[in-house]
Amino acid sequence: MLGTSQTSCEEVFTQPLNRPKPLNPLKKTMKIQHLRNATMILRFDAHSLLVDPMLSKPKSFIPFRLWGKNRRRNPLVPLPDESDQALKTVTGIILTHNHPDHFDSAGQDWAKTNKIPVWTDSRAVAKLKKKGQNARDLRTAGIGTVEVIPSTHGRGIMGKVLGRVVGYYIAPPHQPSIYLIGDSIMTDSVMDAISRLQPDIIVAPAGAANFGIGGDILFSVDELVVLAKHAPDSQIVFNHLEALDHCPTTRDGLRARMHEEGLSNQIHIPEDGEELEFN
Repeated sequence: MLGTSQTSCEEVFTQPLNRPKPLNPLKKTMKIQHLRNATMILRFDAHSLLVDPMLSKPKSFIPFRLWGKNRRRNPLVPLPDESDQALKTVTGIILTHNHPDHFDSAGQDWAKTNKIPVWTDSRAVAKLKKKGQNARDLRTAGIGTVEVIPSTHGRGIMGKVLGRVVGYYIAPPHQPSIYLIGDSIMTDSVMDAISRLQPDIIVAPAGAANFGIGGDILFSVDELVVLAKHAPDSQIVFNHLEALDHCPTTRDGLRARMHEEGLSNQIHIPEDGEELEFN
C-alpha cells in the first residue's frame, strides 16, 4: 500500500507476522485530512467522518502542564484555513474519548448545531446523550468491520485518573483498513491488535504528552520507533503534535528520528490542513 501527500522501550513484544499482503484490485482510495492535534477527517465512499473534534480558538482553555516555563493556554495554534470548507463535508463524528482536547465545548456545540451523529464506544453513549449529543455505537455505523480496542492513557495512577480510552479498527469493504489507536502509551493490547489485525493504516498519538507529573501519557518517540518496526506493512500517521502545551515532541524532531531509523517511507507526519491518500 502506498500513501501520498497532497499539499527504546521498557517492554518487549511478540514480533509481527511479516507476510506480504496480496494486492486487491478492487480496493478504493481512503483519504485523511489532518486538521489539528488529533482532529482529522476520514473520507471513504460516501463517508466523511470527523475524528475527535477540538474546534476551539487558540488560548480558549487552560494549560495542561501543571507548572514550568512552557505552560501556556490551549490550543496553541488555530485551525487551518481549510477547516471551514472541510467541516461542511462531515457526515458523522468518530469519538475515541471525551477529553477536552478531543471533544471540546466548541466541538460539542458544533455537533449539536449541525445535528451530526457522534459514533463512539458503546460504554460512552449514555453519558454523551445526557449532554445532548446524538451518540451512537460505532459498531452499528454500517461502515464495515469495527473492533473496539482498549487503550491506556498513562501508567499507574495517571492512567486510572484519565479514565477509559479506546481505539478503533475499521475495515470498510474494498477500502484500506485503519486502526485509530486513540490516546495511548505502548501496551500489549495495542501491539497485539496490530499483529492480529494487520491494519493497512495506523494513526498514533505522537506528542509524548506529560502534565509535569506522573510520566508520559502518550507514546514516547522511542515507543513510536518500536511501533513502526512492529508494523512494517502498515503506513503510519502520527498526530497529536504542536497543538497543546503538554506535548513537547515536534514534527521536525520526529521526522529526523524516523529518518535515522530508516522508517521515513512508512511514516506520515502531516501539517495542519494537509490531506493524505491511501489505497
